[in-house]
Amino acid sequence: MSTFLRATEIPTQGARTPPASWYTSPVTYALELDRIFHKRWLSACRASDVINPGDYVVRTIGTESVIITRDSEGAVRAFHNVCRHRGTRLCADTKGHFASGIQCPYHAWTYALDGTLTGAPHMSGTEGFDRRDWPLHAVAAAEWEGWVFINLDRDPEPFASAFAPLISRFERFRLPTLEPARRIEYDVRANWKLIHQNYSECYHCSPVHPALVRLTPANSGENDLYDGPFLGGFMVITQPGGSMSMSGRACGVPVGDLPSDDLQRVYYYSIFPNMLLSLHPDYAMAHTMWPRAADLTHITCEWLFNPASFGDPSFDADDAVAFWDMTNAQDWRVCELSQLGVSSSAYTPGPYSARESLAAAFDAEVRRSLAG
Repeated sequence: MSTFLRATEIPTQGARTPPASWYTSPVTYALELDRIFHKRWLSACRASDVINPGDYVVRTIGTESVIITRDSEGAVRAFHNVCRHRGTRLCADTKGHFASGIQCPYHAWTYALDGTLTGAPHMSGTEGFDRRDWPLHAVAAAEWEGWVFINLDRDPEPFASAFAPLISRFERFRLPTLEPARRIEYDVRANWKLIHQNYSECYHCSPVHPALVRLTPANSGENDLYDGPFLGGFMVITQPGGSMSMSGRACGVPVGDLPSDDLQRVYYYSIFPNMLLSLHPDYAMAHTMWPRAADLTHITCEWLFNPASFGDPSFDADDAVAFWDMTNAQDWRVCELSQLGVSSSAYTPGPYSARESLAAAFDAEVRRSLAG
């Protein structure tokens, strides 16, 4: 049974906001790529993005590029986007379909969907050459709740162990069965941590999100995950049968067989380091973050609904999409203003409010990760 606490009941131990270098330093950014984004499990795509054998997407993490595909047996595979011959990048497109294996555009070395080298023209006369010795470099991959996660570490913590607190926590929302209605890409001129911190507190909601607080009071939240890599809890929807939408009404049928409490709640969880998962009664929304520089983050936001909603004449996905596109824009603006502010020589760390306990907990997880 989860124990829920209000943000003000979770001690911050006098925490202060981090130093400017956390958000502006190329050295800190490089260290985060090395010790966080190259070692932790990253949300990479929906499993439905690679639903058929040969479907693929490509994800970029710093200077690394990873191909995610599905092999002929239906298993998810991930590989470094690097040919074993001369290191040429195999896929220039961000998504597509391999009709007959993965072929290098330079010298036509060809790999099966399981990464094995199947073709290497004019290499038969090369002394000691054996195709079996030259598979693609594999990247660990796992599926969870309809998403594919990847881990670039050569010896990663097993996914089941790393995600133990979350493995079955959201089963009632039937996330693997949900279908996408819309996907929007954003480029935000702010450090990825500022976006995490913003998501983790509603101290800012009243001045920044007037439409949101009309639907769910800024002080209504309680949290059941408040230490470690996974943080979050719920906020209360005041209108019976309501949702987070422009109309304030539910715009689809319930995502699952939810208990009555969940029909009046929105759950918000940050999943370290690059996923923000928002669970509504009638849809799920996921933000996936990809740092591009110390002051630039690429974000994909996707809205997922019960398949039954698409056949309902009253279904209006745009009611939810427009609400959160508006709210996202408000958040991105204040995150970008924060980035500008912490870049000033006048910035010094300030005290966290008692309502920002999850932001302080997020900072602690970053520090633990960077300590290595």
